[in-house]
Amino acid sequence: MINIIGKRKIYYAISGIFIVASFISFALWGLNFGIDFKGGSVLEISYDARPDLNSMSESLKPLLLNDLRISPLGSNDAVLRFRETDEATHQNIIKILSDDAIKNKIQFEERRFSSIGPTIGAELRQKSVKAIIIVLLGISLYIAWAFRKVSKPISSWRYGVVTLIALFHDLIIPIGLFAYLGRFYGVEIGTNFIVALLVVLGFSVHDTIVVFDRIRENLKRYAELNFASLINQSIRETLVRSLNTSLTVLLTLSALYIFGGESLRYFVLALMVGIFSGTYSSIFIAAPLLVTWLHILKKG
Repeated sequence: MINIIGKRKIYYAISGIFIVASFISFALWGLNFGIDFKGGSVLEISYDARPDLNSMSESLKPLLLNDLRISPLGSNDAVLRFRETDEATHQNIIKILSDDAIKNKIQFEERRFSSIGPTIGAELRQKSVKAIIIVLLGISLYIAWAFRKVSKPISSWRYGVVTLIALFHDLIIPIGLFAYLGRFYGVEIGTNFIVALLVVLGFSVHDTIVVFDRIRENLKRYAELNFASLINQSIRETLVRSLNTSLTVLLTLSALYIFGGESLRYFVLALMVGIFSGTYSSIFIAAPLLVTWLHILKKG
């Protein structure tokens, strides 16, 4: 018989290791913001046979593009990143690259161009942080309200606080991972990363509510059980459903990660890490924290 509550300290320790590692990663390196958040321009070029990236950089030197970085994308495409520029410079870039492509007898196509000013980037960054905070508080308040009729052995507002702790757990782990990826692999985060975090919050709270709702039902059904045994029973009853749901989603995301192309890869990775973390916290962190909190209250 699975005894998750009896081994909860082990699960707390596992989460603690990942949370501390994520905090250290974020504190040391921070996040590598893309042009969505710091401003700049990005140009995506498609070739049938990608030319040497150094030769592309040399061709564009006369334009004096600030902080020009050219990265491969897939097998034949390339992405150029540089500071915010005007449309005239954009057209000059296209002309130079097109002339080089004609000279080398390769096909050339502009796939995407976007430019964001630093002021707009800073505003987007602030709004993203506010959105995440509002979602966290909104979810916690909703949980507290939804369980308002549950007062024993632990009051409803504590369900909301425990949910907030679990959601923080689910946010900090992908943030720490992307701080690491940004530092050592140059992975940039943009608005897609914020969208991924918000999706993770929604998925995670769904799993947590399933467990909490079963706890609420079992408080009436198994009045003779102590709280720890009742929580353990509720987790066991919802374990297979939670794992099957998450596994189905992760398999779909794995296919997208492998076959979805470069532009989706890190968005999907953030979803995969966050959903895995959210499933873990819903089963091994959120509900066991209720038992731990009750023990603390009894000792106090």
